[in-house]
Order: sequence, then structure tokens, then C-alpha cells
Amino acid sequence: MIAGMDILVSPAGGLVWEGRRIRAALGRSGVSTDKREGDGATPAGRFPLRRVMFRPDRVAPPETALPVRALGRDDGWCDAPDHASYNRLVRLPFAASHEALWRDDGLYDVIVDLGYNDDPVVPGRGSAIFLHVARPDFGPTQGCVAVPLVDLLRLLARCDAGARLCVRDDPAA
Repeated sequence: MIAGMDILVSPAGGLVWEGRRIRAALGRSGVSTDKREGDGATPAGRFPLRRVMFRPDRVAPPETALPVRALGRDDGWCDAPDHASYNRLVRLPFAASHEALWRDDGLYDVIVDLGYNDDPVVPGRGSAIFLHVARPDFGPTQGCVAVPLVDLLRLLARCDAGARLCVRDDPAA
């Protein structure tokens, strides 16, 4: 375990930690220093890893020093900027706009809740920004960072509460 590890993410270099470089998918609109809800961009910045959520029917609890929570079929994430629960975990059914976290495609078999727009929450600045499992073809995300499951689990085993995901907006970095 490396205390306070920085995990670097760049449009050109993927994800880099402890000298390893792994392929990563980013938002369909690239990286932005001015993230907005629904823009498809991955926000630039340095974000703490708040907690890990996982599908208990598909994977074992990840080995990590971060807080871990099993997902339930009724877990969602509010993406309605005008709602009091914006950018927060919610229980389904939920009347406002939201994303279901229990997915059939495997992308959310393991999710890391990143500390983006959460302290404080600013309506409209983006929600549900996670580090999660990549599609097999590494297709773009809606604004998250995605890596292969095996790499995500390997990374989480090395993270502690001081770990930060550092997303750079320099395309040559």
C-alpha cells in the first residue's frame, strides 16, 4: 500500500500508477476544466477516492483500504441538478432523473465514487463521476474514467484513504 498515492490520468497516456500504464476510457467529449451536467466530458482535477461499490452477485468484495459497500438492485445516483439529492446515492424507485447503478452490462460491477462535485455539491457541475470497468472495446464513457476490471481490482488493492485520481486536460501529457 502506498499512502496518499496519486493515480495519473491523461488523454494521451491512459492511467498511470506505481510505474504501470494501463489503457483507460474517458468521456466522449474528452477532458474539461469546465464540466457541466450531460456534456460527456471527464472533469480535470485531483479527486479523492471516496468509496468502492460492487455487484455482490458478480464479484467478491474488492481488497482495499477504502470503504466498501455492496450494491443493491435499488441503488441509483441522482443526476437532476434541481433536486436536493443531486450527485448523491439514492434508493430506487426515485422520482427525479437518476442513473441505475445495478447494470446488466458489467460496467458497474466495481465502481469507485470519486470526490468530484461533492463538497459542496454545485448544481449543474456534473454528477456520477466514477472510476469503473471499461467496455471491452474501450468505448467512451459519459464522463467517467474506465479501466479493465482486473486492473481496477489491482489498483484498489494498493489504495488507501489518501489516494487521489489526477485527471489532466493536456492531450500531450
